[in-house]
Amino acid sequence: MTGAGDSTSNPVSGVIGPTVITHLAVAYVVDEMPDSPLTPPPLRPFHADPAHHDTSRTTITLGSGEHLDHPARQRALGCLIGAAVGDALGAPFEFQPSGLYSEHFPAPVYGGMGEMIGGGSFGWAPGEFTDDTQMAIALACSVTQSFGYHADHVWESWRAWRRRAADVGITTSHALSFDHWRDVNHGRIESTTANGALMRSFPLALATLDLDDLVARAIVLHQASLTHHHPAAGWGAWLAVAAMRAAIRGGDPWSTIDRQLALAPDAVRDEFASVLSPTWTPAHDNRSNGNVWTCLGQAVWAVRQASSFDEAVVAAIDLGGDTDTVACVAGALAGAIHGVQSIPSRWTTYLHGHVELPSGRRTFTYHDLLLLGHDLLGLPLPDQPPGEPPAGPVQVDEGVYAANLLGAASVPTDWGVVSLCRTENFFVDHAARRQIYVIDREGDRNAALDAAVRDAVRSIEAFRREGRPVVVHCHGGRSRTGLALKAWRMARTGCTEREAHTWLAERWPLYADYNRTFVDHLRRATFD
Repeated sequence: MTGAGDSTSNPVSGVIGPTVITHLAVAYVVDEMPDSPLTPPPLRPFHADPAHHDTSRTTITLGSGEHLDHPARQRALGCLIGAAVGDALGAPFEFQPSGLYSEHFPAPVYGGMGEMIGGGSFGWAPGEFTDDTQMAIALACSVTQSFGYHADHVWESWRAWRRRAADVGITTSHALSFDHWRDVNHGRIESTTANGALMRSFPLALATLDLDDLVARAIVLHQASLTHHHPAAGWGAWLAVAAMRAAIRGGDPWSTIDRQLALAPDAVRDEFASVLSPTWTPAHDNRSNGNVWTCLGQAVWAVRQASSFDEAVVAAIDLGGDTDTVACVAGALAGAIHGVQSIPSRWTTYLHGHVELPSGRRTFTYHDLLLLGHDLLGLPLPDQPPGEPPAGPVQVDEGVYAANLLGAASVPTDWGVVSLCRTENFFVDHAARRQIYVIDREGDRNAALDAAVRDAVRSIEAFRREGRPVVVHCHGGRSRTGLALKAWRMARTGCTEREAHTWLAERWPLYADYNRTFVDHLRRATFD
C-alpha cells in the first residue's frame, strides 16, 4: 500500500496522481488546488497529536447522521434509494429512442408491480438495478468497511464486482483489467469522458456529508480518476455530489453547482457551464448522453423542470439513450431534494440487485439499501421490535383486511399486501405488494407523510380494482395500520377522520390512534 505521503504519475495520460487518501475525514486537508486541470488535488495528513505519524492506520468516524434532523436523514436515504430506482426503472429502455417510457406507460400504473417491468439489453429482472448502482454499492461497502475512502480497497472491490457483472462500461472495463489503479493506461485521455465515474458517485454524498468541500471534492475526484483520467469525468461526478450534499442539507443544489463550477479548471468549466445553465434543454445538444457533460446536463434538466420525484425520473428516461444512467443521476438528485418518502412504493418495493464483493456475492434489496444508507451516515441500524403473536387478517371492508406483520404473513400469495413497516423477506413471493416508508413517531419523523399516506391509499384501491383481497399491516397492526386504513376510508367515502376512527375501531381491535401527528395530518387532509 502506498503511504499517505506518496504520489504517482501516469506516463501515458500525463495525469499526476494525487496523494493516496487512505480514509475519509477531517483527518485530511487539501493543501491547495493544483494549477493543472489534469492534476487532482493533493491531500496531506493532519493529526491533533503531532507525535502520531502512522497515517496508513488512521481510523475515523463516517458520516454525520447523528446531528442531522430527521427530514435531512430522509433526504439522504432518498438520494441513495432514488438513484437505484432511476437505474432500475430506466434499464428496460436503455439504448432506445426518446419518449418510449411514456408511450409504454401513458399513465401511472398503481397496481401489480407498477412500471417495474425488467428486460432491456441485458434481460434485467423487474426492479433489478444495473452496473450504475452495483458499482456504487461496491464503493459504498468499501467506504464503510475501510472506515473511509481507501483507493486500494475500492479498486479491489470494483475488480471483484467486474468478474461477474453482466454489464460493464467500456472505459471502466478497460481500466479494471489492470491489477492496480496506478498502472491504468488508456492511451488517449480523451477516451475517458464517459459517464461511468459520475454514475457511481452518489454514495459519497452521504459519506462525505460532514466534510468540507475541499476534502469531499478531493475524494470524489480521486475515485473518478481511478478509471477515468479526463478531468471532466471527475468534475462531473463532483458537481453532482456537491448538489446532492447541498440538497440533503436543505440547501439549494443549483446555486451550489454554480459556486463549484466557478472553481473548476478552465479546460472543463465552459462545457459544463453550457449544459448546466437554467436555460439549457436537451434539444440544445445532439450528442450521446453516454458522455459526462450531456448525462449530467440531462439529469439536472430533468430534476429542475419537475415538481416531484416521479416527474424527474420519467423525464430523464424519456430522453432515451443511456436511460438507466441519466435516470440514476436524476433519481439521486431528486431523492436528495424530495426525500425517501416521496419515492413511490411501487418502485422502491421491488428494488434488488447482485454485487460480487471481495467477500463474495451479495444480493441487495430495498431493505439492504436503507441499511447501507444508515451505515454511510454513521447512524445506528434501526431496531426491529420484538415479534408479536399473529393477529388477523380481519376484514374491515369488502376485500380489505387489517393485520399485524405475522398475521399478514399468512395470507395467500395472490393477495395484495400493503406494508407500513420493515418486512424483511416475508412477502417476496407476493407479486402485488408495497412497502411504504412510515415511522411511528410524532413530530418531524415523517418528512413527506402526505406522500406516503396517498401512496398507501392508491395502492389499496389499485389492488382492490384488480380483484385482489388486500391486507394492510404494520409491525403491531396498530398505529400505522390505522393511519393507512382511515385515510383509505376517508378517500373512498368522504368521511372525516373521526368518522373513519369510529369505523375502524368497531372492526379492528388492535387499532390505536396514539400518534397525534398521524391524527392531526388526517384531520387536515383532503382527498379527491
